[in-house]
Amino acid sequence: MDKGFKIAAASFLITAALLKGVPALAEPAPTPVKVSIVHTADLDLSSEAGKRQLDQRLSQAAREVCGEASEVDLQGKNDVRACRADVLAKARSEGAEIASRGAPITVAAGR
Repeated sequence: MDKGFKIAAASFLITAALLKGVPALAEPAPTPVKVSIVHTADLDLSSEAGKRQLDQRLSQAAREVCGEASEVDLQGKNDVRACRADVLAKARSEGAEIASRGAPITVAAGR
């Protein structure tokens, strides 16, 4: 019986050690990519009003894909602000050429 107890205890300890190590081997969950589509076919980009409307749509899309942070979460607020600035800069630089063809602009952020 003493030998059976030792085998059971050893099995328990080995199993516990293996189960404890499993989370360390797991990969982190992939960061979801949030996407917003900005339609441009209805805009006249040769006019100031059309350019202004495009910029408003791009700003709104950046707010959508970057989300919000709690008022008390200062780091979160800074992260959201940086995300919006990055997404908006990329959308503006790539969007002008795409919008001139009347094609929709894809605005994306992976946080």
